[in-house]
Amino acid sequence: MSEPTRLLIAASGTGGHLFPALAVAEELSDYDIEWLGVPNRLETSLVPENYQLNIISVEGFQQRFGIKTVKIAFCFISSIFQVQKLIKEHQIDVVFTTGGYIAAPAILAARLQKKPTIIHESNFIPGKVTRLLSRWCNIIALGFEGTAEYLPQVKTQYVSTPVRSQFLYPQNLDLPIPPDAILIVVVGGSQGAVAVNRLIRQAATSWLEMGAYIVHLTGEKDPDVESLEHAQYIHFPFYDNMAGLLQRANLAIGRAGAGTLTELAITGTPAILIPYPYAAEDHQTYNAQVFANAGAAVVYQQSELTAATLEQQVTEWLQSPDELQQMATRAKTLAMKDSAARLATMIRLLIEN
Repeated sequence: MSEPTRLLIAASGTGGHLFPALAVAEELSDYDIEWLGVPNRLETSLVPENYQLNIISVEGFQQRFGIKTVKIAFCFISSIFQVQKLIKEHQIDVVFTTGGYIAAPAILAARLQKKPTIIHESNFIPGKVTRLLSRWCNIIALGFEGTAEYLPQVKTQYVSTPVRSQFLYPQNLDLPIPPDAILIVVVGGSQGAVAVNRLIRQAATSWLEMGAYIVHLTGEKDPDVESLEHAQYIHFPFYDNMAGLLQRANLAIGRAGAGTLTELAITGTPAILIPYPYAAEDHQTYNAQVFANAGAAVVYQQSELTAATLEQQVTEWLQSPDELQQMATRAKTLAMKDSAARLATMIRLLIEN
């Protein structure tokens, strides 16, 4: 009996990097999978026990050169040799990464060990690691079809972005929300969004008076988390059953990370998108524009959005729910439900070829 293929997954930091990688790992259950992460990030709690988690000390380079930059550079070089040793000693056959700074030592180590490598770029504007190191990967999997024009010298394939398997099946929602009530879901991504939270609380009263329910995922760093109290306003730092929540939602309000947008497309949830203004190269605005162009969302820049504007936009939709339904239909046209399976097939073909 032949040995199982050994796969190293390098995915770290936020849900946007980890959830797609976990979805692909589920599709490759016949593989022997190990994980590459960093200390004190989301992977230490999200990566299941059946994946060996290997920790390296690496972080993103700072904008300004200084003593810390030298330390980061030393750790980065050291991490390349750590991953190279891991690949060699654990007999890794193929490396898969979802980008971010952990992808760099993984790609370079795989190159040194002559192992096939695939990177998934979820954002419309490719990240720095993707642009710099994509030539050393066998193929780049894309979350948005239009991203290919930014990577003209490498082999790319559009596969959308994988979502957790629960998004593909109906989920029950264990919250006290009447079945005929309008539900607005507010989510700022895995890090929360204090600026968005403040806008919501300023605008929410009229929506609540119209009978809408609001489920607000505030994140853990919101100093005003207890400032709004209402029977129809429910808030959590995080909520595990995002699939059930978005399946039930009539409208979502939040950031425009690639993972969030993919979940909105799969669940057919219309949205107001407020791109994170400090995202690298403003990539969330480019992500959001794809949904706006499809008529699935309305996009507001945070610097220009007021509570009054937000209140009016949502109020108009509450008064004409048919428009929300049309947006929901358009959102579903952006969904690719077999994204994880397509990525898994790409990884298998790297080994076979």
